[in-house]
Amino acid sequence: MTEFRFSPTSLSLFSNCPRCFWLQMNKGIKRPRGIFPTLPSGMDAVIKKYFDRYRLKGKLPPELEGKIKGKLFDDMNKLERWRNWRINDLHYEDKALNATLIGALDDCLVDGKFFIPLDYKTKGSQVKEDPAKYYQNQLDCYCLMLESSGYKTKNEAVIVYYSPLEVAEDGAVKFNVAPFKIDTNPESAKSVIKRAVVLLAGPLPERNSDCEYCTLINEAQTYVTLRVP
Repeated sequence: MTEFRFSPTSLSLFSNCPRCFWLQMNKGIKRPRGIFPTLPSGMDAVIKKYFDRYRLKGKLPPELEGKIKGKLFDDMNKLERWRNWRINDLHYEDKALNATLIGALDDCLVDGKFFIPLDYKTKGSQVKEDPAKYYQNQLDCYCLMLESSGYKTKNEAVIVYYSPLEVAEDGAVKFNVAPFKIDTNPESAKSVIKRAVVLLAGPLPERNSDCEYCTLINEAQTYVTLRVP
């Protein structure tokens, strides 16, 4: 029986374009990627260190005080493992489908006996749309992995957006910090996994007219057909 291993990122691709997802998972053909921007990953590392300093103090960063519930999860050793997807401390397994979901958290809040996944995002401008539009499945997956690993959730997650406001004379960049509470549904993540497995077991899906990669490949094939005698 085929074994399926998913991540929140790969399932986001499934939702974005089933054909690209099928090609990546079944044939190892990934979407072409340009030069990888290092600034977001650098920001992610700096923000983690910033939160960790307040974690040691048993406090939230001051710009989040009173805006979100709970406190930062204080088991640093366990959090470091949760941040490493290769360790797989957090996972969900559907034995009937032979499917496993793995992933890594940025951070986690604790409110009483409940665990609340927290994710950092950097953006070039302040947020104008509901973050759930883009990250609902990712956050559903985080809660599903926590629940499956024995950590009770409140069916909610927090996204903290960092967007630049200005640069001071000393070169320090001031950021706008905006937290958002997102309601989550782990059962929805299970449903996405089941649909992904069904898709992978079937034939290659038709091209997605809304996918720029499918459109690019189709245009390239058309060009070659017209040019080659």
